[in-house]
Amino acid sequence: MRALIQSTVPVLASLNLDESCGFYTTYLGFQVVLQAADYLIVERDGAQLHFWLCPERHVAENTSCYISTGDCQALYREFCQRGLVLDAPVMRPWGMLELYVIDAHGNLLKFGEQQAVSHPSFAEENC
Repeated sequence: MRALIQSTVPVLASLNLDESCGFYTTYLGFQVVLQAADYLIVERDGAQLHFWLCPERHVAENTSCYISTGDCQALYREFCQRGLVLDAPVMRPWGMLELYVIDAHGNLLKFGEQQAVSHPSFAEENC
C-alpha cells in the first residue's frame, strides 16, 4: 500500500511569538493550538500555520505561503472589518483571484481562489 501525504503546513519565521499570535488571532481569525517559548501553532477552518522563533527579520521578509480559499472577497471583507488595512483581491493571469497579507514580521500570505483561466495559453507561453 502506498503511503499518503495528507497535508502540508507552512512553518513561518516570527521575531516575537506573542506579536505573531496577536496578529493572526486578532486580524485573521485564527485560534491558538499551541504556544511554547519558541514555537506557535495557529489554526483556522482546519488549516494550520506554524511559527518558529527567529531573530532575523530578513528571513520572515523573504518567506511566503499560499493558502487556498473558496471566497477571497469574503476574507477581504472580514479582515478589513477586523481592522487590517489591505488592498482588494486581484485577478491573476493564471486564473486565481489573490489576496495578499503581510504579517507583523514580513511573512507574505497569499490567499488564492480558483477562477476560470482568462488566458488559456498562459501556461504554454510561460513554461
